[in-house]
Amino acid sequence: MSAGHATPVRLPTQRVGRFEPSQVVLYIVLSLIALLYIFPFLIQVATVFKTDNDAALHPLSLIPQNWTSAALNQLVLHSDYGRWFLNSVIVTAFVTAGRVFFNSLAGYALARLHFRGRNAVFAALIGVMSVPMAVLLIPRFLILQNIGLYDTYAGMILPLLVDATGVFIMKNFFESIPVSVEESARVDGASTFRLFWSVVLPMAAPALITITILSFQGSWNELSHFVVSTQSPRLATLTKGVAQLASGAVDAAKRYPFKLAAATIMTIPVIVLFFIFQKRIMNVGAGAVKE
Repeated sequence: MSAGHATPVRLPTQRVGRFEPSQVVLYIVLSLIALLYIFPFLIQVATVFKTDNDAALHPLSLIPQNWTSAALNQLVLHSDYGRWFLNSVIVTAFVTAGRVFFNSLAGYALARLHFRGRNAVFAALIGVMSVPMAVLLIPRFLILQNIGLYDTYAGMILPLLVDATGVFIMKNFFESIPVSVEESARVDGASTFRLFWSVVLPMAAPALITITILSFQGSWNELSHFVVSTQSPRLATLTKGVAQLASGAVDAAKRYPFKLAAATIMTIPVIVLFFIFQKRIMNVGAGAVKE
């Protein structure tokens, strides 16, 4: 073979846009499961714009026979929904801020401070995570009643300011940050809180975002605690009010568009928050500095 005519090298061809039969089956199954989960929500949204008779006669229809916003108007203008919404906003704002701050403090203490009984505290934390929330409802009611916080905003907020799961997440994240990043600040005479606030906490942004999302969602959707901590209608939150609507306790026995309008508006803040921060939801330890 002459030197001027090199034999071309053939690269292995790849099939583009071809799927294996197993992949096709997998995608079909996943699509059916996704449809199964989203279909009730689509029915909920469609029912909001139906009349009461249309919702009763065609409950599974995704297209209203006669489009109307009467349920939304009735909910916003002629019900206590605005008060419920305001109460939920107040409680959720305080609980979310409190959990981000106190969970971070507790997580940093368990990760960095060496004190007697630290392992016992962490074991107790794991134990609390394994206890069903329903078991604690009656003791919580008795405590709030005996210390004078029953049926108050303080009684709604204070017991939710710290949660074991958030402390666990923050502890694991802080442990993944090398101690060396704090040494220079410690040499300069920074206090423990200064190290936490100015050095370590800014590095924990992924964990803080995760705690913020979990705290917001958890406090916004909380129901059982508000059932045992309040009885006054002026302190009812969205979850408690919507639950009363669903049970027919607020004169809405068969007004399905009215009930589902309340439930739909309630889900909007959580959906918006999730879509804004969905790419920031982390695996514990992501973003930490490696030694």
